[in-house]
Amino acid sequence: MQAVLAVRSDLPAWLRLAGQVEDLFGPLVDDPEFRAALERNVERGTALCVRDAEGGPGAALAGGLLMSVRPPRYEISWLAVSTAFRGRGIGALLVRSALHDLTAAPGTVEVTTFGPDHPGRRARGFYERLGFEPTDSVSADGTRQTYQLHLQAT
Repeated sequence: MQAVLAVRSDLPAWLRLAGQVEDLFGPLVDDPEFRAALERNVERGTALCVRDAEGGPGAALAGGLLMSVRPPRYEISWLAVSTAFRGRGIGALLVRSALHDLTAAPGTVEVTTFGPDHPGRRARGFYERLGFEPTDSVSADGTRQTYQLHLQAT
């Protein structure tokens, strides 16, 4: 499997993927702001996806990642892996693929993930294994925390 840039015909598959993670992220499928952000990312080339079984555009997604690119600051704004593909390295593949193309190093990649008191807190270990470090930025209710990865000039 490989991570590729999403195209407009992938949008229905993205929404199906989003529906699988609403228990962690809250309502997404019917949220016009999420849909608009998804469409913006697809149009500007900052939406990566892994399609199920190497399918073509519009195939079911194993995972997806949305990213904001404002060198020297980058942000992973959304990452999800289909329940059927969890534990198979899809999330790591998406993050590494997104980071591979960053050419304005040095810089910082940020992601706001689940805090220590959230049911999705396992994501914290995922980001730590990829080299991200927790910051002091934790939401007041403990459900979100920002992690950073510092890019070094090569």
